[in-house]
Formats: sequence, C-alpha cells, structure tokens
Amino acid sequence: MDVADRARRIGAACGGAAIVAGTAAVIVALAAGPAPGLAGYVSEAGVAGHPQASTYRLGIGSLVAGLLLLAAAVPTSRAVAALLAAAAAGIAVSGAVPCTAGCPLPPASRSTPADLAHAAVSIAAVAALVLAPVLAAHAPAAAPGWRRWSARTALVALPLSAAYPPAFLLVGRGLLLGLLERLLLLVVAWWLLATAAIAARRPGGTEHSRSSL
Repeated sequence: MDVADRARRIGAACGGAAIVAGTAAVIVALAAGPAPGLAGYVSEAGVAGHPQASTYRLGIGSLVAGLLLLAAAVPTSRAVAALLAAAAAGIAVSGAVPCTAGCPLPPASRSTPADLAHAAVSIAAVAALVLAPVLAAHAPAAAPGWRRWSARTALVALPLSAAYPPAFLLVGRGLLLGLLERLLLLVVAWWLLATAAIAARRPGGTEHSRSSL
C-alpha cells in the first residue's frame, strides 16, 4: 500500500466517523427539542433559542468535515467528489444562516431573507447529495460494489426527493413533509457511510481498476 492510498483510506475512515458523529448530534438535537417533533423541519433544531441549537451546530460542523474528507477520498469520479464538496459548502452556509422559528416559507408563510437563503442552500445541498449516488452508479471507473450500492440508493432517494415538492405545495409543513425529509436524509447518510466504508477498507477504494469487491 503506497502512502497516497493509505492517506486516502485514513481520510475515508475519518470522514465516515465524522458523518456518524454529525448525524448523531443532529438526531440528539431533534429528539431533545420541543414540539413539533417529526412534524417540523430538521433545520428547526438550529433556530436561535432552541435548547439544543449548539448541539445541532456541532453536528452540522462534523457533517461538513466528513463530507470534505470523503470528497477527497473518492477520486474515482471527479463529479461525485465535486458534488460532495458542494454539499459540504451548502450545509456549512445553512448552519451559519439559520432560519427563524418554524422555518417559514412561501407561499404558505411570510419569510425573512434569512429563511429564503437558508432554504435555498439547504435544498441545493440535498440535491447535490441525491445526485451524487446517481453519478456514482454510472461511473465507469467505480468499483462494481459501489456502483450497485449507489444504484440502490438512487432508486430510493429519487422518488423521495420527487415527492417532496408536491407534498410541500399541497400539504405544507406537517408530519408528511417531516417524515419525507428525514427519510431522504437518512437514505443519503447511509450511502455516505457505505461509501466511506468501501473507500476505507479496499486497497483501491472506490476504484474498479485496482481490485473488485
């Protein structure tokens, strides 16, 4: 194992650990917070005055670090790496610019500029994370196991993300929207962890050219 490959594998392992820690912190912040629970947006845990806002922001910081480490550990596809880095940037901005109480959005509610900015970067970040496994599933140089896992993830993530806009427009903020958001984020997080595991344990990482699963 050469030095570069060892560094990549260590980076992937550290990235996966950071994503686990960040996800856990966000879940703790959501679970320990006040109502509306599952009927609210995930971002509501970061609103100023929320009892677990600091825990939420720590989780966001850990997720950003994990995504950047993982982006550096998947040289198989520059497009996938770029999407992971873009998602990290979007999540960082969303954490730095929290929404106001209830994260109000038009057309149902009156929003502040901070609400709109937060929503825009959050949507862009999630879109990048949904598109990443789609591209990974079709990367010619990717390891077969990673392509298969990415394809399965895309089959679940794409319908969930497609269901979100009509649910938002027709139903609005509530249990359905909250469940869709959490399911989509959990599916994406599971793909990130699988990607980190593959990149960390294989000598060739996510590349097909060196070895196969």
